[in-house]
Amino acid sequence: MDFKQQVVDALVKVLPEEITEEQITKLIEKPKTSDLGDYAFPTFILAKTMHKAPNMIAEDLVGKIETADFEKVVNTGAYINFFLDKKEFSNNVLHEVLTKKNEYGNADEGKGRNVPIDMSSPNIAKPMSMGHLRSTVIGNSIAKIIKKLNYQPVKINHLGDWGTQFGKLIVGYKMWGSEEEVEADPINNLLKYYVRFHKEAEEKPELDDEARAWFKKMEDGDKEALDLWSWFKELSLKEFQTIYDRLDVQFDHFTGESFYNDKMDAIVDTLEEKGLLKESRGAEIVDLSEYDLSPALIKKTDGATLYITRDLAAAKYRKDTFDFVKSLYVVGSEQAEHFTKLKIVLKKMGYDWADDIVYIPFGLITTGGKKLSTRKGNVILLDNVLNDAVDLAKKQIEEKNPDLKNKDAVAEAVGVGAVVFHDLKNDRRDSFDFNLEEVVRFEGETGPYVQYTNARALSILRKAGAVDYNVDDLAVTDEEAWDTIKLLQDFPNVVDRAASEYEPSVVAKYVLKLAKSFNQYYAHSKILAEDEGLKARLALVKSVSIVLQMSLALLGVKAPEEM
Repeated sequence: MDFKQQVVDALVKVLPEEITEEQITKLIEKPKTSDLGDYAFPTFILAKTMHKAPNMIAEDLVGKIETADFEKVVNTGAYINFFLDKKEFSNNVLHEVLTKKNEYGNADEGKGRNVPIDMSSPNIAKPMSMGHLRSTVIGNSIAKIIKKLNYQPVKINHLGDWGTQFGKLIVGYKMWGSEEEVEADPINNLLKYYVRFHKEAEEKPELDDEARAWFKKMEDGDKEALDLWSWFKELSLKEFQTIYDRLDVQFDHFTGESFYNDKMDAIVDTLEEKGLLKESRGAEIVDLSEYDLSPALIKKTDGATLYITRDLAAAKYRKDTFDFVKSLYVVGSEQAEHFTKLKIVLKKMGYDWADDIVYIPFGLITTGGKKLSTRKGNVILLDNVLNDAVDLAKKQIEEKNPDLKNKDAVAEAVGVGAVVFHDLKNDRRDSFDFNLEEVVRFEGETGPYVQYTNARALSILRKAGAVDYNVDDLAVTDEEAWDTIKLLQDFPNVVDRAASEYEPSVVAKYVLKLAKSFNQYYAHSKILAEDEGLKARLALVKSVSIVLQMSLALLGVKAPEEM
């Protein structure tokens, strides 16, 4: 039952006809605390037409509203406050959650249509740092959220496996490296050569010319250049996969930039046919001065291609292959101008589906207030952070529950989950400073706190034994349970909002509220008391556990049964 619609229906009957049902729905608010009711309608908008003070209007209307469907309807100042029938509401909500279980909150908005998601996209031959965490976990969570609305996410790892940086790496390897050294510790040694190259190139700019020459060889199909590149790529993918396994992130396609090498000529040809390609200082560009933007550089003076050339080819390939309804790019905020240019050039080429491309920016992770940088060697390796988080989780588990079975598996789920949750509870556009001690706490606004709340709920259910919830009356009358039940009812709206805003933090903030509300209920109620309300209270605990687990799953966080 749609309880908000009940409020709308009651208001439609008493408000002037010129106020539409749609307007009423938009104006309805949720009071901050339950003692002010469950829904509230502000009457300020009526003051002009009804020629009365808003508080007088509220008082008059309350006397006309049919209250049979509500516990009570009162006015507080200029607001009409609706108090729902708690028995009917709780019975309805708990039955719905327990009947639908993991399908609670599902909808058919997407109708099975494809949504490619460009995410993670680390650079080959560099370690996965904390800087790569955001695109990976934000993209993974968005995929899970939109799938609940029956979109078909297609997760694409658009690897940084092409470009001048590979020329730099080849130069670095040939000058200072060896096959034995790379095989022994691939990523760290390749990183060492890359960092050294940048330091030495500051004194010897001719190294940059060498790097460009080696990349040109790659583009021209030179065997030695491509063999080295292919070897670096293979070693990198093995290392990346160990981290993806720990994060429990899977991809549908590992199609990096190099995949589009044979698809760029068609893009350049189309640009030429449309008269969009111009020469500028020996390079080929698309002029965007009418948009107050610098040109889109399609080919350098030496004929080498650039990011935007490959991204144009990738966008076209994805439309041709997946016939997407939306195409998402989970990429850092600093790339905003690049995606503005990408969409403009596609539109100029005559591709109206460019409007369906959605750029999903996110802020930086800093440490000690400083940005992480691979080329300067200022990088925090993601694998090390996950290891430290798991160690910290294990230490706390040893203190709190030394006899716990599967301690190592639980510590892995809690430690890794803590890092993922901490990232996703922040609005994605915000940058944040990473402090491991704050992240892996069992109290406060953390992933372990939510996981522990679910483990507590499951512990109560184990003590209760088998329960048949298939009964008519699951009305919970405890006053302390009311906020928790309202939060359970709000879960489908939370999923919907998180999907429409491409914002996992909506789910993370919601599940923190739900966990806190349930813990307050647990602290003030004798849930297992043998009385007539026992079954309804257990139905509430079971429903909370279902929604906690679903919420964590949408964020890509595991929910251990015991902690």
